[in-house]
Amino acid sequence: MKPLTPNTPHVIIMVGIPGSGKTTFAEHFSKTFDAPYINAGMISNMIGSDVDTTEKITKLLFDELLKTHTTLIYEGSTYLRTQRMALANMLTKAGYKPLLVWVQTDPSESKHRATKKQRGVSSLTSKQFDAAYTKFQHPSEIEKPVVISGKHTYPTQLKTVLRRLSTTRPQISQNPLPPNSPNSRIVPGRHITIR
Repeated sequence: MKPLTPNTPHVIIMVGIPGSGKTTFAEHFSKTFDAPYINAGMISNMIGSDVDTTEKITKLLFDELLKTHTTLIYEGSTYLRTQRMALANMLTKAGYKPLLVWVQTDPSESKHRATKKQRGVSSLTSKQFDAAYTKFQHPSEIEKPVVISGKHTYPTQLKTVLRRLSTTRPQISQNPLPPNSPNSRIVPGRHITIR
């Protein structure tokens, strides 16, 4: 598919507990629309460094991608509401519209997914998952998250996200012809335009 080109570029911010399906959705979305995808966890696994170094590298990469003014996907430090709000403020100042996509999956399924090794990526321990789960703050209504299920198929998830993205675009008139154009006429007493 073609890259997304809305009037205002978006940053799709992936939110959810470990193992909920954030990465799977983000990877599919990125491939579908040729959208840049920043995954702080992947960066950390690739370079094997501490959290501070990973965050610095992620921020550097993120800042460079924001210069493109194209829609992109971000998966990183979004467990806390304060982190998400600071990120949203930064994106708004950069001319982007933040869109939180909250992937929900029941905790037992998420824990099962997060604690098994997948695609060569090291998994979390049960203790690490529990700590991340406890730390996670649900998005509030003020953040206006798009909620998708981590158990639904990608096409179903995509429809939900695209529906929200399409509501941010200006509405196109259903009647492209003005009422007084030569190809339309007003039927007396009905106020219906016939082409």
